[in-house]
Amino acid sequence: QTRSLLGVFEEDAAAISNYINQLFQAMHRIYDAQNELSAATHLTSKLLKEYEKQRFPLGGDDEVMTSTLQQFAKVIDELSSCHAVLSTQLADAMMFPITQFKERDLKEILTLKEVFQIASNDHDAAITRYSRLSKRRENEKIKAEVTEDVYTSRKKQHQTMMHYFCALNTLQYKKKISLLEPLLGYMQAQISFFKMGSENLTEQLEEFLTNIGTSVQNVRREMDCEVENMQQTIEDLEVASDPLYLPDPDPTKFPAHRNLTRKAGYLNARNKTGLVSSSWERQFYFTQGGNLMSQARGDVAGGLVMDIDNCSVMAVDCEDRRYCFQITSFDGKKSSILQAESKKDYEEWICTINNISKQIYLSENPEEIAARVNQSALEAVTPSPSFQQRHESMRPAVQSRPPAARTSSTGSLGSDSAALSALSLDSLVAPDTPIQFDIISPVSEDLPGQAKSSGQSGRRTNPFGESGGLKPETEDSILHQLFIVRFLGSMEVKSDESPDVVYETMRQILAARAIHNVFRMTESHLLVTCDCLKLIDPQTQVTRLRFPLPCVVLYATHQENKRLFGFVLRTSGGRVESRQTSICYIFESNNEGEKICDSVGLAKQIAFHAELDRKASEKQKEIDRVKEKQQKELNKQKQIEKDLEEQSRLIAASSRSNQSSTEGQFVVLSSSQSEDSDLGEDGKKKRESE
Repeated sequence: QTRSLLGVFEEDAAAISNYINQLFQAMHRIYDAQNELSAATHLTSKLLKEYEKQRFPLGGDDEVMTSTLQQFAKVIDELSSCHAVLSTQLADAMMFPITQFKERDLKEILTLKEVFQIASNDHDAAITRYSRLSKRRENEKIKAEVTEDVYTSRKKQHQTMMHYFCALNTLQYKKKISLLEPLLGYMQAQISFFKMGSENLTEQLEEFLTNIGTSVQNVRREMDCEVENMQQTIEDLEVASDPLYLPDPDPTKFPAHRNLTRKAGYLNARNKTGLVSSSWERQFYFTQGGNLMSQARGDVAGGLVMDIDNCSVMAVDCEDRRYCFQITSFDGKKSSILQAESKKDYEEWICTINNISKQIYLSENPEEIAARVNQSALEAVTPSPSFQQRHESMRPAVQSRPPAARTSSTGSLGSDSAALSALSLDSLVAPDTPIQFDIISPVSEDLPGQAKSSGQSGRRTNPFGESGGLKPETEDSILHQLFIVRFLGSMEVKSDESPDVVYETMRQILAARAIHNVFRMTESHLLVTCDCLKLIDPQTQVTRLRFPLPCVVLYATHQENKRLFGFVLRTSGGRVESRQTSICYIFESNNEGEKICDSVGLAKQIAFHAELDRKASEKQKEIDRVKEKQQKELNKQKQIEKDLEEQSRLIAASSRSNQSSTEGQFVVLSSSQSEDSDLGEDGKKKRESE
């Protein structure tokens, strides 16, 4: 907090320096160019008018100063017709005060800033050397030297810091003086040099300048009083802070507080750089509810290190470093080794994390409850049950926790988004719509009180990732793109026709996460294919959710934060049976929001063209079937006609055969009768016998 506030003061000093340089140049033009006095006076007036537009971080209470400078600008505008000035009067009354402020006071701030930075770096180096001290007793001489070095550097840093802060505070008063005195001298020089203007204007100026002179004297007296008070405070702090310069104070004089549920301070974190090598990094750590946060120097806000609810913490003997302890997460998958600066901090950190892990901070009187577990926290050992036992022990907590948080359309986070052009907020998101902050994976299907998320099929996914001999759905897909995403939340929406639905859902989910302190996000792999979108567990490769691509009707990225993207899924069924519902899913990616949306758009285009090709193929097949049927009917008709012709031909041939056989019988009979008449009786008998 101190360094953040110091950054604001330094930014204000830079703004003052920038503004004073501009004002100095403008006044120097007045001094150097008497023939261009009118133009230079106009520029000065313009700069004075722009004072209210300057964004001084500490200038929020300068309304009187702004109005005073506006009045000066108005008067200087009226005097812009003057074309000659006495150089000596301007040099003494106008240029000297602002030059003194620019060359002496502002340079003093820069010099103190450099000295403070050097002292801060020396202190960091001394702390680093002290942290590397060995635990062996034969290094007592080195330990004494390093301790003395830490004491000296810390004292030097503290003294330099206090003088630097005093100069920064004084600069706020000197800024007003350096702005008002040159202007006061300039106006007095103008009045004394030019014997013009109406008596009313002269009387108004004299009264105005008298008031300004009185104000300057009052500011100077306040500054002197404030400087005296700060000097006395510095002396008191130097005396009172002397024991605190030691990195490891005496535990008897400064006992550890074991009933804490909040803690903040600098720690050294071990980072593995190889199989056996590691490095230590010093950062500022603090607890926030049930989370351990860290913030590097220069960062705007802290980042989540670990969820310490139901975690385990214990003291460890880490290499040659002292005061080390290890934190292991609830599921045992993540652990971190940290080093405290002193034994007091070491015990306080262990007790605090131990109290938070038991969720004591959620009770009404956390200190009283923490006092009862003081002894176990002091021993700094927490048993580590198996993951299954922890899972069973946490089931009631999961059941008792409400399944979703509710938001209203009036909630906001940060700056409000632009007004929606086509749809109102009530027409985008249903009122009292629950928000799902986490994904219900197949592992948790058996937990009571949890319904399947929309988009997930009723068939249970094989937890071992085996297909069981079935062909994967996306095996024939020509598009396979994988992205790393983190699920932020989902909620039912009323409309799915405008990207404003996605933007409003993002705003409500982010606001709900901030209001309810929901920091945990589920990381998954998003697989984009021509058939569907899949959320896959990165560790087990189990499909958590499946979204059919035809049901994804809308997708968009955030207008400013391109890491956020979402899509709307249209499903059947919902709060009212037999009607379609739309659910908006919001994710965070690694600067790939636009790429994911482009990939989804490409998949939908490929699927659309594939559907067109499929319909065209089916239509062609139908045409071919009709043609084939017609050809079969034609062939059948031809076969019938051919059979009729063959039958007619056979009938005709049969009739002709019958006719010829009848005629032959008649001829034979006639010849036989003639022969019988010629043979006589004997011949007839012989023929009959033959």
